[in-house]
Amino acid sequence: MAFPQLHVKWLKKIYFSPEESTSHWQRRDYKGFNSSTDWHNVDFDKSVSISQLPVISAICDPVTLKGYAWSGGGRGIIRVDVSADGGETWHEATLKPNGQTPYHSYAWTLWEADIPLPEGATQTQLVVKAVDVSYNVQPDSVAGIWNLRGCLSNAWHRVNVTVPPASD
Repeated sequence: MAFPQLHVKWLKKIYFSPEESTSHWQRRDYKGFNSSTDWHNVDFDKSVSISQLPVISAICDPVTLKGYAWSGGGRGIIRVDVSADGGETWHEATLKPNGQTPYHSYAWTLWEADIPLPEGATQTQLVVKAVDVSYNVQPDSVAGIWNLRGCLSNAWHRVNVTVPPASD
């Protein structure tokens, strides 16, 4: 399985300021808008910069069914639900300890699950959603959250899979 290239940011200085950073990223990039905002009516100055991310999870390995979950603001993950039938039925994944407390959790929570596949299916959709300590839950689709920048898009992660034929 190929993983995206990782980028590391190194901290060199910390500045305390009465206003947010004037950098392009803070003023013109890390912003969230409603779904009716487009490039013709966007006003970056009226939107507050994103400072905490929502709860999110992803399937990293559909064969052994494992992945990660994370939530902003130090909110720990308390549950990860996985589905092998596109979200019709759910099973609770096993969370791996990450050595952090529920209200001071700043690292991924790894999870793993062993769930039944739909009887007789040749194709199915694996789905994952996470729940954080504040009971924030990922939305099922991007329909109500999609925005101009694509920021904060945290809908259920879905992976379509082909089910191998049962061996005799």
